[in-house]
Amino acid sequence: MTEELKMPTKYNPQEVEAGRYDEWIAKDLFKPSGDMTKKPYSIVIPPPNVTGKLHLGHAWDTTLQDIIIRQKRMQGYDTLWLPGMDHAGIATQAKVEEKLAAEGVSRYDLGREKFIDTVWEWKEEYATFIREQWAKVGISVDYSRERFTLDEGLSEAVRKVFVTMFEKELIYRGEYIINWDPKAKTALSDIEVIHKDVEGAFYHMSYPLADGSGVLEIATTRPETMLGDTAVAVHPEDDRYKHLIGKMLVLPIVNKEIPIIADEYVEMDFGTGVVKITPAHDPNDFEVGNRHDLPRINVMNEDGTMNELAGKYEGMDRFKARKEIIKELEEIGRLIKIEKMVHSVGHSERTGVVVEPRLSTQWFVKMAPLAKEAMDNQATDQAVNFVPERFENTYMRWMENVHDWVISRQLWWGHRIPAWYHKETGELYVGMEEPADAENWIQDPDVLDTWFSSALWPFSTMGWPDTEAPDFKRYFPTNTLVTGYDIIFFWVSRMMFQSLEFTQERPFENVLIHGLIRDEQGRKMSKSLGNGIDPMEVIDKYGADALRWFLSNGSAPGQDVRFSYDKMDASWNFINKVWNASRFAIMNMDGLTVDEIDLTGPKTIADRWILTRLNETIEHVTNLSEKFEFGEAGRHLYNFIWDDFCDWYIEMSKGVLNGEDEAAKLTTRSILAHVLDQTLRLLHPIMPFVTEKIWESVPHHGESLVVAEYPVVRPEFNDETAAKGMEVLMELIRSVRNIRSEVNTPMSKKVELLIKTNDLTIESFLIENQHYIERFCNPETLTISSDVTAPETAMSAVITGAEIYLPLAGLINIAEEITRLEKEMAKWDGEVKRVQGKLSNERFVSSAPEAVVESERAKEKDYLEKREAVAERINVLKAQA
Repeated sequence: MTEELKMPTKYNPQEVEAGRYDEWIAKDLFKPSGDMTKKPYSIVIPPPNVTGKLHLGHAWDTTLQDIIIRQKRMQGYDTLWLPGMDHAGIATQAKVEEKLAAEGVSRYDLGREKFIDTVWEWKEEYATFIREQWAKVGISVDYSRERFTLDEGLSEAVRKVFVTMFEKELIYRGEYIINWDPKAKTALSDIEVIHKDVEGAFYHMSYPLADGSGVLEIATTRPETMLGDTAVAVHPEDDRYKHLIGKMLVLPIVNKEIPIIADEYVEMDFGTGVVKITPAHDPNDFEVGNRHDLPRINVMNEDGTMNELAGKYEGMDRFKARKEIIKELEEIGRLIKIEKMVHSVGHSERTGVVVEPRLSTQWFVKMAPLAKEAMDNQATDQAVNFVPERFENTYMRWMENVHDWVISRQLWWGHRIPAWYHKETGELYVGMEEPADAENWIQDPDVLDTWFSSALWPFSTMGWPDTEAPDFKRYFPTNTLVTGYDIIFFWVSRMMFQSLEFTQERPFENVLIHGLIRDEQGRKMSKSLGNGIDPMEVIDKYGADALRWFLSNGSAPGQDVRFSYDKMDASWNFINKVWNASRFAIMNMDGLTVDEIDLTGPKTIADRWILTRLNETIEHVTNLSEKFEFGEAGRHLYNFIWDDFCDWYIEMSKGVLNGEDEAAKLTTRSILAHVLDQTLRLLHPIMPFVTEKIWESVPHHGESLVVAEYPVVRPEFNDETAAKGMEVLMELIRSVRNIRSEVNTPMSKKVELLIKTNDLTIESFLIENQHYIERFCNPETLTISSDVTAPETAMSAVITGAEIYLPLAGLINIAEEITRLEKEMAKWDGEVKRVQGKLSNERFVSSAPEAVVESERAKEKDYLEKREAVAERINVLKAQA
């Protein structure tokens, strides 16, 4: 009974999980095996931003990866799961600046070098928090290979890529309209802009012709930009305005003349068909300006205030200037009307402020050739496999419509652009190292977009650009990337085109896309709603295994999942069921050692059935996991453990364990030990802590479940006869229990039980196993025969190959029994209709595997027999009524 002391009666996750992760780390169980005869399998972790706490989405993402890598490790692969973190340029700099501001200090007070030192201190502090959270979730990464997007090796890779792309003219510097964040004072790429519907207006204004012959009506949503207008455009085929092309208008407030130009960009049937052109403040106007050689007048500062070119509005915030300009237009009679509307406005994904299209000199990646290469790759045998497949279309659509990527950011924290300008000549130099006469050059002050370095993550972390690096040669390309659908554009697409460009390989074989975690009402979790859930608090209450079970079983690939504490309660209850079933099995093994386990002896029908069901479960779980269908795999595991093992096999084993037959006891104990061992191995990738704890008390070879062999199907244990027999036996026992329940007859009360068989095989099977019927149905008398005559007054049920009668005189209301049987009749009518519909479908019969078709035909025969038996019983009862 020493084993009982090791396993308390109630599952306590805090006790189970305490110290376990440190033990795994100390034993180096998460490192690659180094066995070159094994097939490699690698994953790189999507690096979390080094800005603070991990959220539930991170817990979900890492749990899925951990399930994959733990299973592959157990299956004998040489596995590498490489961890790391992202420097998160804008987000991290903003956090540190907020911290400094609270201390009354700005980054400019510190200077660039000291500010960067301060951010590094922040990084070290928060990286420790992230590692602690990873440990709490239980992820099996190899910390000896941990990387950071600003570490020395990755910085070299970034410089190499930048320089090479510049030399290939895939990176260029130019003046363009970019998305500008006035709060962070930096450029943003298109996908860092979140569009939100906000209330705005179309402001209709009149611009007078310089010759005094009339006015043109113009509408805009951003009247503050009119101060930078350099033309007004109409469509060349618009008969309303053809005669005005080439004439001059007077720009109100500014009082300067600007031309009327013709350009096909203008939509004749939209608004008035007249468009103001502001080349420095609108991307479309910029292109029009290039075609017509118009000047570019930028009227705003970096912080969103108006500059000296805005005249009297200099220094005013852009939105205040808008109000004042409208007020002035009204005063001078140039405001025609204000048309309220709701429109989509871009906001910074980082700071939340309204993005300002702004003329700026930036560094860009030329996307067209890179996008083409990435799209073409999807038509080859090296295509990346998207799971679910529909997300490949999402990826392809974005690639088809991609714009050049602005990669420079006006920040201090990040990879500084490896470009220098000569102090006297202005000559540009781009290189891996600074110029030899560095004192004569000034380095570009900007840093690269965080996603530029993240795009190199799968291969830069493996040692590239050293193509002879051991990890690069062994583990790249990686096997699977796990990530959310919200960063397909930000990250997945960029890793794909950069990997193809620089390694000529896809970065990963599979991309498993999961959804978002929402609250119980289906809302996205956010600070503003106050509905965020801290996964560390969930683990403190329920344990990591319960959280992991919920996250892995919450949804299918690509689907969102709703978090609720009811689901967490159910997860904890399931683990407690596993705990108690294991405790019973271990206590009844009576000191059995692994070498004493003997599965060769005579077996009961229950023994043969549970081994068959174990085989089926191993096959289902393995195959579904290969397809990343972890929710379905979990369903099979749950049903096997809760229903088959706990509710049936353990109950059926008690008769043997409490008996006197020592040989039978050894077989039952051996099967309990084997099934429990194999079940714990199947569960381990999902719930590693509790399975390791229980496994310590189960007879086994090996030091840890982490590196134990994953279960495989053992064909010698497949027993179709036992499986079918147990189905009949369980159906019989359930039917008797249901009938007892309907007439409030407790199991402790003995009753007469009649079983009329219509199949000799089933009859002999039931007679052979009648001790189970006697134990679980508690009959006073038991008759099993094809000659049974149905009593006039009895409750009845139809099972495969037999009819059951419980003569319960005085307890039966015949009318109610007829009603009950008619409901059962309707059920069998539905089953017959369903299966016959399938079998009448020629496409199904001709294309489905023969075994599947035969299974449906067997169901049809079974359902027809059951329906007929129920119908006969209804007729008998109606005759008595």
